[in-house]
Amino acid sequence: MQIISISSLKGGVGKTSVTLGLASAARAQGIPTLVVDMDPHADATTGLGVKQGQDIEGREDIGTLLDRPRRVSLADHVIASGWPDLTPGATETGVPGGTKVLDVVRGSSRTSLFERPTTRLRELRRLSTLLESVTKYALVLVDCPPALNGVTRMAWAASTDVLLVAEPSLFSVAGTERTLRALDLFRKEYAQGVRSTGVVANRVRPASTEHQFRLGEMERMYGDRLLPVAIPEQGNWQQIQGAAWPVHAWPGETAAQSAELFEELLSALHRPQGRRSQRRH
Repeated sequence: MQIISISSLKGGVGKTSVTLGLASAARAQGIPTLVVDMDPHADATTGLGVKQGQDIEGREDIGTLLDRPRRVSLADHVIASGWPDLTPGATETGVPGGTKVLDVVRGSSRTSLFERPTTRLRELRRLSTLLESVTKYALVLVDCPPALNGVTRMAWAASTDVLLVAEPSLFSVAGTERTLRALDLFRKEYAQGVRSTGVVANRVRPASTEHQFRLGEMERMYGDRLLPVAIPEQGNWQQIQGAAWPVHAWPGETAAQSAELFEELLSALHRPQGRRSQRRH
């Protein structure tokens, strides 16, 4: 099972939008996927069509589950995405036996209780312990809070891959470079299971001279860690998320182009079982 943490230490760069775009691409391709919403704002939960605080057959939020990881089974608390079908007549069964393609462990403000920085292995392994009970997914996407705190470290410690989201702007580029250094140090001590780290440029305006300059700067600074897919700024993205729809189902050429880019991004990240990674940075 591949576990990808989507992270950024700067808010407002579209980290959750990238998480939802990847979830939409995975769903469209029939990859059984679980989204774990570790951000206390729980925007990914809302964007997936699940109400925050919704009590569904006693299924708890991730903050509550992290408090007792050895006494609960995460698989008992997943909720099916509320996204509509991709096409008329489509089903939610992408694998044998009717297993749901896209599920979510809903976020909540309770996750903020674990934001304190820590290097205690018992604390860092809380999410890893929860994910040990999950077996029916090929891909897990972890939406992290925009900070290098205990929650983000917990997610990194459980991951096989980390994707950093950056805007082509001065502060975001510099902050991402610092985050890569922090991530490299963390991997050596606490997250040897992370096989690859990468950066995706998001909210790019191709006509902007400043953005083109910053993209060139990102290529020089990050090298081959910068993924070859750049996600352009999309004017109706807030509308798509507000409607709790997958980008693959949204009408219009702009959404269709974004959907294709997220499929390219997923292809650059996803390793089907049996395929070895070529990116080991």
